[in-house]
Amino acid sequence: MIRPHRFLSNPETAFDNAFQKHDAHRTAKQTAEDAYREVSEAAERLEKEGVRVHIFEDHGEKETPDSVFPNNWFSTHPGGHVAIYPMYAPSRRRERRYDILEMLKAEYRVQDVIDYSCLEYDNIFLEGTGAMVLDHIDRVAYTARSNRADAIALERFCTHFNFEPMAFDAVDSHGHQVYHTNVIMCIGTDFAMAGFDMMSDKSRRDEIYDRLQGMGREVIELTNHQIDEFAGNAIELYAKDRRILAMSTRAVAALHPEQRKVIEKSVEIVPLAVPTIELAGGSVRCMLAGVHLTRR
Repeated sequence: MIRPHRFLSNPETAFDNAFQKHDAHRTAKQTAEDAYREVSEAAERLEKEGVRVHIFEDHGEKETPDSVFPNNWFSTHPGGHVAIYPMYAPSRRRERRYDILEMLKAEYRVQDVIDYSCLEYDNIFLEGTGAMVLDHIDRVAYTARSNRADAIALERFCTHFNFEPMAFDAVDSHGHQVYHTNVIMCIGTDFAMAGFDMMSDKSRRDEIYDRLQGMGREVIELTNHQIDEFAGNAIELYAKDRRILAMSTRAVAALHPEQRKVIEKSVEIVPLAVPTIELAGGSVRCMLAGVHLTRR
């Protein structure tokens, strides 16, 4: 996790991220302070639940307003593999931090780092586990097509990391292209939830539903309103001897009782209050870059 000191809703990404909002009632200083507090409290809550959290400070010297979302620029994978991704917005390219990679190498067994960031020079982008929602069991990379998810980069990633690409088109209720897959889809061990109504092609939508259900998961269909409330932007985590689902308080409030029952069959829901962070167009899933590496 990254604790920001100069957080703001990035004007460079607002045009294609319909989830971004501006709060005119708070000063920039107050917004930044609130974001810092929310990340700190979220990290403390996760640690209290038994999740091991590595937290880094971003003092904002490089003008990185979205640094709180590190899952977009790198990901880690079993077997000691790390990927670094090409980012669409120039300001987001400055988020890449090699001190984080060095920490991973020092504390975990890292065999190789595959760096796709050079694809930026060819205007080819793939924003990590924001652009892709990875099914680690079925080895499928679900990807909503957008200017932040290029087919060439997706194919390269899937070849290197042994995933099957599953690309689809998705739009919100206003006809805007979904900018990141992880705002409309969450895949857990025993359940999956997604905004299927946003998937434009019915045959592809049915294929994805059947694929998820075919792995023995219970599939939850999220409404457009629930997606707007970030109900799809959640992540299953291991916390000592159990699994939890980390999601925002706003997202939890949007779930229907029957949906919660399905989720709570296999995980404990842990709500995190991050309303300021959500102004930037992402929520709890975006804030967490998962570690799938073996500790030294």
